[in-house]
Amino acid sequence: MTPRTRAFARFAWSVLAFNLGVIAWGAYVRATGSGAGCGRHWPMCNGEVLPRSQTAEMAIEFTHRVTSGAALALVAALALWAFRAFPRGHLARRGAALAAGFMALEALLGAALVLFGLVAKDTSPARALVVPIHLTNTFLLLAALALTAAWASSDRPGLARPPPALLALLAGAAAAVVLAGATGAVAALGDTLYPAPSLGAGFTADAAPGSQLLLRLRVLHPAVASLAALACVLAARAAAAARPDPAVRRPAGALGALAAAQVAIGVMNVVLLAPVWLQLVHLAVADLTWIALILTAAASLGAQAEEHAARRGLAVSG
Repeated sequence: MTPRTRAFARFAWSVLAFNLGVIAWGAYVRATGSGAGCGRHWPMCNGEVLPRSQTAEMAIEFTHRVTSGAALALVAALALWAFRAFPRGHLARRGAALAAGFMALEALLGAALVLFGLVAKDTSPARALVVPIHLTNTFLLLAALALTAAWASSDRPGLARPPPALLALLAGAAAAVVLAGATGAVAALGDTLYPAPSLGAGFTADAAPGSQLLLRLRVLHPAVASLAALACVLAARAAAAARPDPAVRRPAGALGALAAAQVAIGVMNVVLLAPVWLQLVHLAVADLTWIALILTAAASLGAQAEEHAARRGLAVSG
């Protein structure tokens, strides 16, 4: 790595970390019902660039607007820098370009939530549809940022097809984690809009005939999340076994540990009736689990690419 690409890699990891903070604050906006703090105005807040009189909800939402704008600028800078720092065809360029696209879509989805009033106490089916779409795009954004940072940090980034069994496990785990995130977003929205006074009352509300859509959907998340955690553990073990290299074993080890921790946090979230602070922890660990899965997959594919290149080199020299 050259000093220029090393600096870019540090910046890419920093942009990823900053976006994790923005995502957590966005969850805080939802959990506190502050999404309408700026009214149906976007990007301005109650028709002003800098609102002078602020309620608590407005301050929370306005802070999210500011940090989201900063995240958009950072990702745009990342994409521009990638195209200056790396040659044509380099994987870091592709990752940064994808990140810019997902960030633009993220901004549009956030604007749609505000402009169509799908915030605060809104209980419409449209919100139940848009929220998991928003979460899925957020995961794709994090994946693109993580891949950009990983590829920029590698001397020889590459992609190759791993053994079919490992590829199936990685793909299955990725699909399961995205689905768990989407159902988790719906469950968290249900917890915010229909807080249960007790654990028993919550279960009763979920199963009651004619209950709200968000409550009926809430029961999906624990089952999907359990399957996703199992898929992550299996994928992590398979990746580490396929290539016992520190570049693969480190993210794979983190993936297994985070998946197990996420199950424990999820159980706590249900038992404690989803307090706001624990919702934020739950989301943060979900994001880190997703990133660990993406880095495990990237390392596995990169290791296979290096192995194929080494074999070609031996064949040529022979």
